[in-house]
Amino acid sequence: MTRAAVLTISDVWKSFPGDTGPIEVLRGVSLDLPGGDTLALTGESGSGKSTLLHLAGALDAPNKGQVSVLGHATHGLGDSQRAALRRDHISVVFQQFNLIPSLNVRDNISFQARLAGRGAPEWCATLADKLGLADHLTKFPEQLSGGQQQRVAIGRALAGRPALVLADEPTGNLDEATGDAVLDVMLYLVRETDAALLMVTHSKRVAGRMARRLHLRGGQLV
Repeated sequence: MTRAAVLTISDVWKSFPGDTGPIEVLRGVSLDLPGGDTLALTGESGSGKSTLLHLAGALDAPNKGQVSVLGHATHGLGDSQRAALRRDHISVVFQQFNLIPSLNVRDNISFQARLAGRGAPEWCATLADKLGLADHLTKFPEQLSGGQQQRVAIGRALAGRPALVLADEPTGNLDEATGDAVLDVMLYLVRETDAALLMVTHSKRVAGRMARRLHLRGGQLV
């Protein structure tokens, strides 16, 4: 059975002002990402990967074309509506963790879910257990290793059961063994929640773990 697309990007063009005129970063990019699917986005630095991720997360708007999340065209939404869409349906896992230093592990994990009005203590406890954090719930980020901090970031991203998870080099700051372990858990939990996952990565090994792979070159998918 074909699943409905969580993310649809249709003929998207994006440029930024340059000294001698507009710089075209994305040129006619299209893709569909249904729930439960995992997609790796690869490409050289400057190829437009981060720009595409920002468009997918309703953090920016295309110059031409359309980005839709759960059927909502993001360019037709106001700032507050885009913020609500991100809060309720989109989560981002960053390379830099971006945990809140003053909150312990339990509260960091539940933070975004509470903002979305979907705080579920039992689910957050399940996430902590699956992520190997059950014994660290009262610790603060500075007391954790890099791998543990990234696990907390993944738990936070999934605590609200988002439809779309965007990951920007989530294992880029971790050694290979730790990164593989974190990725294992992330992919397992994405499957459990039936989320769609779009991951930007430079690693062919990490990209190979995704169900699909697309490569950006010169602002186009190849």
